[in-house]
Amino acid sequence: MSRVTTRSSPSHPAPLDAGTRAARAAGNAGEPTVEFADATPYEQYVGVRQLQALVRPVTEHPAEPAFLVVTQVMELWFTLLRREWELAQRQLRADDLDAAIGSIRRSVHHLRSLDASWGSLLWLTPAEFNGFRDQLGEASGFQSYEYRHVEFLLGLKAESVVRPHRGLPVVHADLQRALAAPSLEDDVLAYLARRGLPVPAAVLDRDRTVTHEADPAVTAIWAEVYADPRPGNELFALGEVLTDVAEVFTTWRQRHVTAVRRAMGAKPGSGGSAGLAWLERSAARVVFPDLWAARTVL
Repeated sequence: MSRVTTRSSPSHPAPLDAGTRAARAAGNAGEPTVEFADATPYEQYVGVRQLQALVRPVTEHPAEPAFLVVTQVMELWFTLLRREWELAQRQLRADDLDAAIGSIRRSVHHLRSLDASWGSLLWLTPAEFNGFRDQLGEASGFQSYEYRHVEFLLGLKAESVVRPHRGLPVVHADLQRALAAPSLEDDVLAYLARRGLPVPAAVLDRDRTVTHEADPAVTAIWAEVYADPRPGNELFALGEVLTDVAEVFTTWRQRHVTAVRRAMGAKPGSGGSAGLAWLERSAARVVFPDLWAARTVL
């Protein structure tokens, strides 16, 4: 008969080293601990009750909870992408290319999971969406500030998308900072310049609040990198993982367009835009344009 262990739970799970884990497993005869004085360490770490409390539909329509939860899950993926790319920026600035590639490569998997989130809404018909859409008022994905951080880190800059957040001074200030700060692409180009590649000064010193368009000199640099795709070419590996990011992010945006077209057609958007037409124009913006242009000149 296994022993039952009771443990008191602090505000955060107490750290356990390998020896302590082994001792507890032996003391429990291999069975898991099943009694705790307070909430389980899992609950404390994950915050399940807090997450559940955030699922607050505004109607009784059975389709709305799925729409809300998928939207919330996407916000979490945006947060994770932001963390990975900001980490990659710091690693590039420290000239740690291997670590930066690792961080960006992880983000590709996150992007694929973000893209897969649309699968939970494929069943949403216009009638079902109309069942709760009016009660959302002016709430719109356009107003997601964490998504704006994702766009800014990918070099898609626009001052206008910062304005909706003036009512939240901390958020607004953070977005203004991100708008003027280097994007992930900017840090890649600065790294290439430190490696001795001829990145034009006009590109390195440009206005960071404006989206970078393809530059012939930068395109030529990437074309030269891609002309040597040997396994040991670390710059080729960097170019490929950045291309993966651009490709999957573009796929996610295209699926967003399709989801909107499927659920509401060409109706005006809740946030005041033209809806589908505006979203299509936004989705057409190119991420890492020089990497794509290089494929044309090779």
